[in-house]
Amino acid sequence: MSSPFTLTIDWLAFTIPTASARETMDLLEGDWTKVKGGFRGYRFVWITTSTGRGIGKLGTGVDRNPGEVHVDLSGGLVAQWPPEKVRAVLQWVLNKHGHLTRLDCALDDRAGSVSLTTIKDAIAAGQCVTRAKCWQKTWSGLIHEGTSTGETVYLGSRQSQTLLRIYDKRLQMQSQEGLDWQDYGIRWELELKQDRAQLCGQMLSYLDDTLWLEFIVGVLRSHVDFRDTQRDEEEEYRYRAPLLDWWATLTEGFRKSRLVVEKGSQTLADVKSWLHHSVGPLLAVVLERPDGPDYLQRLAKAGKKRWKTKHHRLLEQSGHNGEPAAVRTTEANESY
Repeated sequence: MSSPFTLTIDWLAFTIPTASARETMDLLEGDWTKVKGGFRGYRFVWITTSTGRGIGKLGTGVDRNPGEVHVDLSGGLVAQWPPEKVRAVLQWVLNKHGHLTRLDCALDDRAGSVSLTTIKDAIAAGQCVTRAKCWQKTWSGLIHEGTSTGETVYLGSRQSQTLLRIYDKRLQMQSQEGLDWQDYGIRWELELKQDRAQLCGQMLSYLDDTLWLEFIVGVLRSHVDFRDTQRDEEEEYRYRAPLLDWWATLTEGFRKSRLVVEKGSQTLADVKSWLHHSVGPLLAVVLERPDGPDYLQRLAKAGKKRWKTKHHRLLEQSGHNGEPAAVRTTEANESY
């Protein structure tokens, strides 16, 4: 990898006051399936999935404005878009007088040059200069194995328009059996909502993507700085104190980083979920035909001859082997 620092657009949600579901789906591309049930007050709902962990929801038919369209696209989808598509979608939303409700930007320190311990120690020592009023740290692990599966530091609250998550992306992906977990390190993820998301989207919609990095680092540093100061010093001095060396090096690295288009990191459960949502109805049609089961058997045998390394890795995974669809649907509903 040419640079240990990268930027990814990791979540996108927006509302359009007047648009059609079909027009919106054509712009976003992908296979959309209409599903039963509501979504944030919208009576008509479509979903799309990827072979990674991404899921998208589109809703229309809200009582206050039947022509309104709302879209929520998780990181597994948006992170795979090239910058040109991100910009085109943002421009379309703004031209439609739409409003961004959430936009996540992930800055990855893939070499893990600054550890979570260093970050936590700086916060505890009063060297974190921020307008955020609270911070939180979470840890997760396996009871019987005694191993860690994740650790996250939060700066800000879920109710605020800017929330910073700092977490061990490598450990998270390793625990989820992602095939490329070695390529990750510590992720600094900005979750922007409402007015902050709108402002960021407006800037990204017309800035050349070579300038996105400088802008996003500016957004990060407007939310938090790590300086050589103490908690009990005057506020004016705290904001003018010298930057901590590791923070100056890290943010300079982020400025020189590169935009990346993430490849979907698949698990066997992800593939099953994608089959369920995307081609399940078509498979059912084939099975209804007298020769359906035999045809699918032949299809599977032919497909096996085309296996590559990634297919063998999927087969060797020891993760979840049950039906993931219900679990994925539940997780998706809880996240919206």
